[in-house]
Amino acid sequence: MKKILVRAPNWIGDQILAFPFFYHLRRAYPDAQITSICVEWVRDLQFRSQVDDVFVLPVPAENTLHEKFKILEIAARALREQGPWDLAISLPNSFSAAWLLWRSRAVRRRGYRVDGRGIFLNQGLRWNSSPDRHRAQAYVDLLPETLRPARPIREFWGVPPENDLDPEISGELESFDLEKEWLGVAPIEPPSHPYWILAPGSKAESRRWPLSSYSRLVKLVFEQTGWIGRVIGSQEDRPLAEHLCEENPGKVENHTGNSAVTALWKLFRNTQFTVTNESGLAHVASICGSFVQVVCGAADPRRTRPLGPGRVQVTVNPVECWPCERNRCFQPSPQTLQCLKGIDPDSVWAEIQRGKRLGTQ
Repeated sequence: MKKILVRAPNWIGDQILAFPFFYHLRRAYPDAQITSICVEWVRDLQFRSQVDDVFVLPVPAENTLHEKFKILEIAARALREQGPWDLAISLPNSFSAAWLLWRSRAVRRRGYRVDGRGIFLNQGLRWNSSPDRHRAQAYVDLLPETLRPARPIREFWGVPPENDLDPEISGELESFDLEKEWLGVAPIEPPSHPYWILAPGSKAESRRWPLSSYSRLVKLVFEQTGWIGRVIGSQEDRPLAEHLCEENPGKVENHTGNSAVTALWKLFRNTQFTVTNESGLAHVASICGSFVQVVCGAADPRRTRPLGPGRVQVTVNPVECWPCERNRCFQPSPQTLQCLKGIDPDSVWAEIQRGKRLGTQ
């Protein structure tokens, strides 16, 4: 039996975009033992019907280079004991990911030759930096050439790149089987009344739509529909949610930091729509089947637009420096974060209404 290692992505959005890769890997090797290597914070997001085992990397005691490689060596030793491995594939382009696969002593090691890590990959591939190449496609292209799907990965869910309401293309899948893929976490039950979801958080300032804009959107939605918004996010996002609740009493509820990301799937599946920054939750919402309106700042949606069975619309303000794809804005005031500040809440609401074909009360 063939044994395969996959170093999974480190971030929520990237892990979701890797689903087509894991799907096609399993179909290429239906009888193989596939083990996914991941960091702790994406453990619950591993696709359990596509992989047989999940190996969670230990957390370093200190944030030092020495401690990180010490932990990696401990992990490599454990992987060697579970081997031998016939094939190992690194989805992240990090030096440490390639080093780990090399130390695991996998026979064939695939990944992109970037940042000097080609010495650890005996099946290294050249990186394609085209701005039109989606990250999900980059992951799938790591499969051996004869095993790659013939159709573009943007068609995986049966929708064309523009994610139209009436797709003419039949994809590999129509929906994501959440109960089969994400195990061990009880879902949050959605309310019986109509609601919508907003996720205003993001670790990067260049991806956070101003709170004043979210607040204006809350007012517009409630005035025209009566729907109460549910603010979701991590514990770090609680101050954002509390601010929105204070400014909009009775129009929005704080549900940040209450559950694992995977527990949100029923909320996403049953919501009227979801509004998010270009963050990991945008990808989770889309794969769960929600209609998603992404307010996009520094990111380039050609590379990272959510792909899923849920329809996705992306709002951008293409100022001169966009898309810079940086986590911080380096433009001087008053140009700072104009890619986000220039996105008007009234226009976003109108775009949602057009996409959902909503009427008013």
